Amino acid sequence: MDEALEELGNYIGGKIAGALQAKKIEFGELTLTVARSQILSVLKLLRDDGRCRFEVLIDLCGVDYPSRENRFDIVYHLLSPRTNQRIRVKVETNESDAVPSATAVFSVADWFEREAYDMYGILFSGHPDLRRMLTDYGFQGHPLRKDFPLTGYVEVRYDDVEKRVVYEPVKLNQEFRNFDFESPWEGVNYPLPGDEKAAGNPPSGNA
Repeated sequence: MDEALEELGNYIGGKIAGALQAKKIEFGELTLTVARSQILSVLKLLRDDGRCRFEVLIDLCGVDYPSRENRFDIVYHLLSPRTNQRIRVKVETNESDAVPSATAVFSVADWFEREAYDMYGILFSGHPDLRRMLTDYGFQGHPLRKDFPLTGYVEVRYDDVEKRVVYEPVKLNQEFRNFDFESPWEGVNYPLPGDEKAAGNPPSGNA
């Protein structure tokens, strides 16, 4: 298996030498990292070349690495039904530089890219309809970014007085923001609101 993937990787590497940044075999699949500006030409070659025939885009997703200058990976998972092989292609980008949309090569990339935009804020140039698809209208932020707060920025409730759904900023008591990351079986080492007596002395037997 690895020998076949190594042979395939060498063949593709020779075809896209100017765009290839890294090549490795992991998890039983060949992974290529290519230049962002060359992603469309790479995808076309993988689809149309007689040795490759990766004609199905199985998935397109984002990965967030906040500490990197280019914090996002866009990962394309391709399948060749003719050869029963898979390949993984990656490109790197940041919050402001758009990645060329793959919809011109694989029409199914439309909703995959919309999801990546909605969840991560990744931009795709040339996309026919790049807008949110999973979050609500007016949603703030991108939920799958590592720096997105677990509580979100706003909360939704139905207002009986106004007879409509209203959006309000999330408000948490400061005590509930002090996470100590201890085992849930051991409990926290500070009293929670309403549980102040737990930190006091146990009642004596004379009471």
